[in-house]
Amino acid sequence: MNPTINQLVVYTPAENFEVSKAFYAALGFTLTEGWGGTMDCHLGGAIFRLQNYYVKDWAENFMMKFDVDDVQEWYEHIKQVLDENKYSNARIAEPEMIGDTKICHVWDPCGVLLIFIQ
Repeated sequence: MNPTINQLVVYTPAENFEVSKAFYAALGFTLTEGWGGTMDCHLGGAIFRLQNYYVKDWAENFMMKFDVDDVQEWYEHIKQVLDENKYSNARIAEPEMIGDTKICHVWDPCGVLLIFIQ
């Protein structure tokens, strides 16, 4: 018998928990209360647990990759969210092609890198 895994949830840092919750909600994630004061963030097949914990070096080296159908659509959506100027250090780079892959890099309010790939 081989053991199985039903779900993987990574714990993601937040420097300002309220700002990060608002950022991910604005991106379209459904937020539900997690264990120990954390917040589970769900969207499609993605889930991660946002925690009220921050270490600069960890946050700035933490990455999440999202496979999406349309990187350009995500870029436009996130750009619109960021244009509201509510999310401190959050930023986005123009989408780029690497070979046959279209990629968009987004940094959340505490420096976590979100990589959207089509």
